[in-house]
Amino acid sequence: MALHPSESPGFLLWHATLRWQRAITVALAPFELTHVQFVLLTSVWWLDGQGERPNQLAVAAYAGTDVKMTSQVLRTLESNGLVRRETDPADTRAKLVRVTEHGAELAPQALAAVEQVDADFFRPVPTAEALRLLRPLTGQPEA
Repeated sequence: MALHPSESPGFLLWHATLRWQRAITVALAPFELTHVQFVLLTSVWWLDGQGERPNQLAVAAYAGTDVKMTSQVLRTLESNGLVRRETDPADTRAKLVRVTEHGAELAPQALAAVEQVDADFFRPVPTAEALRLLRPLTGQPEA
């Protein structure tokens, strides 16, 4: 017998995800960033801040995004002056990615807006509990 939708974790996750995504879209609108653009920009910004010179493959792995889609979105971010891509001298097939000055200014502002959405959205659930429940679902090791 099928579960009632209100007792289906997948159905509830679907609805929660849609609510969260709508809120993220609204928060990122003033920055003229889509959610995936935000994720990739802040990933490059974070990796840059850690002293890394990531290539597109490393950015995709860090963000958990498809490699081809990552390349297309990074190309858009580059045309918007937020990242710079250059051929890796060690591997001419690879593109190294760096955040530009403009991208370095925008990333933390957009991140603050997204973090506020997260704080508001997850307020009904203690942060430690939310992380404990979500981490195993990501397929990533425990922090």
